[in-house]
Order: sequence, then structure tokens, then C-alpha cells
Amino acid sequence: MEKDLKFYLKLFSSTFTLSAFTIGGGYVIVPLMRKKFVEELKWVDEEEMLNLVAISQSAPGPIAINTSIMVGYKLAGVAGALLSTLGTSLPPLIIISIISMFYETFKSNFIINAILWGMRAGIAAVILDVIIKMVKDILKTKNKMSILIMVVTFIAAVFLDINAALIIIASGIFGACYYSNIKWFKLHNKNKEQLK
Repeated sequence: MEKDLKFYLKLFSSTFTLSAFTIGGGYVIVPLMRKKFVEELKWVDEEEMLNLVAISQSAPGPIAINTSIMVGYKLAGVAGALLSTLGTSLPPLIIISIISMFYETFKSNFIINAILWGMRAGIAAVILDVIIKMVKDILKTKNKMSILIMVVTFIAAVFLDINAALIIIASGIFGACYYSNIKWFKLHNKNKEQLK
């Protein structure tokens, strides 16, 4: 993919627009990023996007910024990461700066409070949509280990009330061990066949 000024402007404007019109935090912006970069622009494929989101979730900090960094870096290296981070962080900074000037008015306004309650319901629906899409993507792979990890982590989070950070760390360690062993066995078997 050729990286010209038009590309960088599109990357910045895409992340800026997504961030400016997304209410509800990182878990809401992630599916919108997926739609923009995977479905519309076709800059990232589905599996890569899932991997970038998984890495973003395991890193400290807001998931929206982390995902922007990962997508930007994947697309255009350090310059892409900086531009997408700037595009994602500027809208909330501007909006919060404006709201802070009128905080007392907003806090006591019944209409604004009612709008915010309505938005919560919409945000819950968007997050549920993301979960359903991600589960479908994992089930499509028919990878038994990925499905098992998904089920075990769901049980750990919902029924056993284990901290999400611990679940992410444990899943990452398990995945690294499991898939590095598979790679080692493949390499080992390949070497055996070459020696015959």
C-alpha cells in the first residue's frame, strides 16, 4: 500500500471522525474501527483486526487509544501510530474541555441526564453486537483451542468473578505456550523429514 499525503490524511480523518462521534468508550469504538478499516477501506483483514484488538486489550491504557496505535503502526509504522493516536485522542480532549466549562449546568439538567440514560442503552446494544461478531469470527475458524479459551474465559469472568486483567494475562501466557509448542513440533517434524 503506497503511503502518500492522501493516505495519512485519510488515516487521521478516519480516527478523528470515529472518536468524535463515538459515545461509550473503547469497546464501542473498536467495532466501528473494524467496520472502517476492515470492511470499508480494506486496509486490515479480519484476523489481523482481531489480533490487534487482543493485543490492545492486554496493554495498559484505554483500549481506543491502544487499538488506534496498533492499527496505525500496522498500516504506516511510527508515523501512522502517532497520527491515529492524535486523531483518536483530540476529539475527547476538545469535548471534555468544552463540557468542563459548563459542568454545573450539565450536571443539573434533566434533559441532558435523560439523553445520557438513553445513550447507555444504545452503547449496551453496540457492545453486545461486538461480542456476537467476535464470537462468530472465532467459531468460523473452527479452532478448538480458541473456542475452548473463549468458553473458559467467559466462565472465569462471569461465573467465577475473576479479575479481567488476570484472565487476559493467563490467556496470553497459555496461548503463547500452546502455539509456540505447535510451531516447535512442526519445525521438529519438518527437520526429521529432511533428514530421511
